[in-house]
Amino acid sequence: MYKNLRWKLITTLVIVLIFGAVGVYPMLANRYGLPAPGWLMAKQLKLGLDLRGGVHLVMRVDRDEALRVSTESVAEQLREGLQAAGVSVSAVNVTSPTIFRIEGVPQDKEAEFRRVADEQTSTNYDRSAVGGGVHEFTMRPNIVKDMYEQTMVQAIDTIDRRVNELGVSEPNIARYGENDQILVQLPGVTDVARAKDIIRDTALLELKLVEGGPAPSREALLQATNGQVPSDMEVVTGASDASTGQAGTSYFLVRKVAAITGGDLRSASVGLDENNRPAVMFSLKPDGARKFGQVTGSNIGRSLAIILDNRIQSYPRIDGRIVDNGRISGGFTQQEAADLALKLRSGALPASMSYLEERVIGPTLGRDSIRAGVTASLAGLALVVMFMLAYYKLSGINAIVAMIVNLVILLGMMAYAGFAMTLPGIAGFILTMGMGVDSNVLIFERIKEELGAKRGARAAVTASFERVFLTLLDTHVTALIAALFLFQFGTGPIRGFALTLIIGLLSNLFTSIFVSRSLFELVLSRRPANAAALSI
Repeated sequence: MYKNLRWKLITTLVIVLIFGAVGVYPMLANRYGLPAPGWLMAKQLKLGLDLRGGVHLVMRVDRDEALRVSTESVAEQLREGLQAAGVSVSAVNVTSPTIFRIEGVPQDKEAEFRRVADEQTSTNYDRSAVGGGVHEFTMRPNIVKDMYEQTMVQAIDTIDRRVNELGVSEPNIARYGENDQILVQLPGVTDVARAKDIIRDTALLELKLVEGGPAPSREALLQATNGQVPSDMEVVTGASDASTGQAGTSYFLVRKVAAITGGDLRSASVGLDENNRPAVMFSLKPDGARKFGQVTGSNIGRSLAIILDNRIQSYPRIDGRIVDNGRISGGFTQQEAADLALKLRSGALPASMSYLEERVIGPTLGRDSIRAGVTASLAGLALVVMFMLAYYKLSGINAIVAMIVNLVILLGMMAYAGFAMTLPGIAGFILTMGMGVDSNVLIFERIKEELGAKRGARAAVTASFERVFLTLLDTHVTALIAALFLFQFGTGPIRGFALTLIIGLLSNLFTSIFVSRSLFELVLSRRPANAAALSI
């Protein structure tokens, strides 16, 4: 008997049982009502948007808004730097997303102004003197291009994190059409409004000191400042009772520069406020905790506005120094608090977005596609079986068993890893069947050559597998490299096809070398050692 044959057979059987239980049995249980534990059904192979239905969205990112935010931030930082250097200016105005102007620079402070301005802005902005104490700062073209790219990458990454937290399997999030458009496909999503709300909301969190308010109107708020908004402050609105979110609008005067932002958050989760209402609890990163501690410690007794997307959610009084934890309350429902925590954890979008296209894809087309794919797979499998049995006789059974094991492993690996089957994935599935047969054809033809050279059946099988191994390894590795590039640089359907092909290549190499050889050895172990005949 062949050495270690028993362990080879046991290994093959265990692998088939494990991957069959994960990849095949849940589908049978779901279709025929067979008993199955919940944890196993949760591993059932998922279907993509083209098979299951779902939401198809095309969004446009307002990249100029991201440029304007950056320009405003630089302008405010320069204003503070000039104040610290003793240079007083009359106005700092942002005139476009990439340009801001500083007016009223004293003539005797011109040199100091240029020094501070060049230190803070020369990397990203070109400065030009307009005359009369006016200087204009323009963002450099290469910086504009880089920020456009960075905005798109950050938007896609943030949407991806939010969608993953929603629990959507195999979403497709990629650039689409024009340079400022993003495609989002969410298989199986039924609550479209909630998904759109979570994806689109900027979720920009800022904590700023309150300088005035609440007031019932903007005019009432600015009475103390002669109707003018101080240059280092801004007016923000909020609910009349921001702690409960009641109807009505109040106006607040807050500092332009935030004490901390959403970028300082470490985590966010749902909790309860002092009235047992849903709230969002957050913790800060070390640097954010340091800044928060300094601001709260030096402003005890004042109010701190918690601002989300430029609207005040609450403005609690600072009763003591706070370091690394905080709470956002505002009359949230449990679902609203959970969604807000999700948005904060995933990070703020770099700019607002608008929807250009929205389609809800029903599962009818998916059922038709599945039916057609299954029919094509079964038809192809039947033709392959007939050919292998007719051409290679009983040895064709070996190839059929190896091919079935290959498909069971493929389904099991995809289900276990949580990958989704798509229509292109079905194409990769069928291609895997053809590759499995091709590998066995190479082996069988080599065996026939060895038998034609008057070698015994055992020697022919052993020599054939040893000599064909490198050929199979070479063909599978080259195909795997191509599939990896498809997966890396492809999007949507191409990635689905490439993923199925990658898994199919790995499983096919195992079945064609290990499983097929074990089956031959099992048959030959029951024959005399000098047997020369083999049904092939």
